[in-house]
This record gives sequence, C-alpha cells and structure tokens, in this order.
Amino acid sequence: MRISPHLCFDGQCREAIQMYQRILGGAIDTMLTYCESPMASSTDSRWHDRIAHATLVLDQIELTGVDMTPGSYHRPQGFFVTVSVDGVARAQDIFKSLGQGGAIHVPFEKTFWSPGFGVLVDRFHIPWEINANDG
Repeated sequence: MRISPHLCFDGQCREAIQMYQRILGGAIDTMLTYCESPMASSTDSRWHDRIAHATLVLDQIELTGVDMTPGSYHRPQGFFVTVSVDGVARAQDIFKSLGQGGAIHVPFEKTFWSPGFGVLVDRFHIPWEINANDG
C-alpha cells in the first residue's frame, strides 16, 4: 500500500509544485495541462493552461496536485503534509522556505519529541508540519 497526498490548488498548481521541487528536491514526473488531457474538449479554453495533474516524486513518495475547475476549489483543511528530515538545519531551511508568504502557526523550535518542529500554511494555502529527526 502507498498513500500519496493529492493537493488541490486554485490556479497555482504549476507554481506550487515547482516551488516544492526547489525546496524539497525530487523530480517532477508529470505536469499535464487540461489542454493536453483527454478533458480538453470539455474544458473551458480559459483553463487549458492550468494543471489537470502534476506529480513530484520524492524518494518513495509522490506528491500530486491539480488546479480545481471553476467553482470547485475549497481551501484545504483537516490535514497537514508532514515532512520529516534528518538534521535540524535542513528541517529549519524547509520550514523557512515553505513559510515565505504564508502563515506560521507553530514556530520552528525544539519539542519533547523532536530537536526541531514547526507548523505553517504556505502561500498556496497548503498546511505543513516540518519535523527534524534525531541524528
């Protein structure tokens, strides 16, 4: 079994996935527009440049995304994308980078379970928990 977060955006999927790649690494495997998809003929032409499906591959995890069609986007709630990495410095760099233009909910700091942990919502409205592993 494999679980992959599928993130919904309001027209910023390409920009978000490219930013996540710059910050987290990995490789963009898919960046399919509505125009390039089988849905092209049934999608308003103003949406043809928006993303029907994107995939960022990070080791064994896929982070996927989509630009929702008009009227169907809702800001994400009820979950966090949790990133755990080795090293406080790397975790703090990820936290700072994802937090630019977003909102910090729990500042990055030492906790009883981690040498560094923080919670934020990025500028694309995606909620993140960043956790530094011991070691």
